[in-house]
Amino acid sequence: MKSKVMTLHDAIAKYVQDGDSISFGGFTTNRKPYAAVHEILRQGKKDFIAYAGPAGGDWDMLIGEGRVKAYINCYTANSGYTNVSRRFRAAIEKNEVLFEDYSQDAIMFMLHASSLGLPFLPVRFMIGSGMVDEWGISKEVRQTIDKLPNDKYVYVDNPFTGEKTVALPVPKLDCAIIHVQKASPDGTCSIEGDEFHDVDIAVAAKRVIVTCEELVTNEEIRHDPSKNSIFGECVDAVVHAPYGAYPSQCYGYYDYDGAYFKEYDKASKYQDDADAQKQLQKEAAKKGIEFDPNQHPETFRDFMDKYVYGVKDHEALLDLIGASRLLHLRVTPGFGYAAKLDAIER
Repeated sequence: MKSKVMTLHDAIAKYVQDGDSISFGGFTTNRKPYAAVHEILRQGKKDFIAYAGPAGGDWDMLIGEGRVKAYINCYTANSGYTNVSRRFRAAIEKNEVLFEDYSQDAIMFMLHASSLGLPFLPVRFMIGSGMVDEWGISKEVRQTIDKLPNDKYVYVDNPFTGEKTVALPVPKLDCAIIHVQKASPDGTCSIEGDEFHDVDIAVAAKRVIVTCEELVTNEEIRHDPSKNSIFGECVDAVVHAPYGAYPSQCYGYYDYDGAYFKEYDKASKYQDDADAQKQLQKEAAKKGIEFDPNQHPETFRDFMDKYVYGVKDHEALLDLIGASRLLHLRVTPGFGYAAKLDAIER
């Protein structure tokens, strides 16, 4: 059986293409494929049609770097740290990215419909809300982008009851990237905890990259088939990337890094030095205080240079973070997250 194991660099270079209709696994700060996202950024891939689902800093970084052409989403947040991701919000406010908003249930069912190969998805979601009355991407603009459907939705009558129904388009994914706990060289994957929409996008996409905490033998992963989530035939590349979801959490392995997300929240408030000075001047004027031009807070540009472009690869990022910090994120058996048992037991 041919091995699908590749380096992260080679997997991204081969299977992620400019202009792809693409989706990532995970949920906001849970099991997001950050190692792969960082490599996409380092390689300069761009112009994505994003079916983001419940997104976090993964897509916020790509939007902040101008790599996203159209963004199909229900919400984008580093839950508990930034209620609305800052570069995403800034791009919407400045009209720098095409954006279409669906409800979370609609997005999840659209991705599931894609895995089933359905031509469209009839639902009652969003009827009576602004999500059907208002379009983020106009019909005229949609017609200029081949990988976007011409309509956000269309009304159809239920052929059995005559009831008015919303027919949603079904994504045609070029690429999906998922981080899992275990994978074998043939591409079989085991996901522990919530699977989110990961299985759906793995089945739906033409090309699938999986990064994993543990690379195990084909024989080992078959010892308990009930624990396996993704069929190997769905997967094109398997990348062994311990802490590949860092700074998000990976159930059963490590918790999310709160210090990282706090730093990102503060830094992503400002795109670069010029933006920081402009915003700080406005804030000073609002408060009626004198503006101090010597203020130089960390910016999104500084953050990206430090954690993405300033390191050669994922392993170099882990060296930068440090073993002690990573070890403190390891989950406590019995809890599923990192707990300080000595403090709890006192």
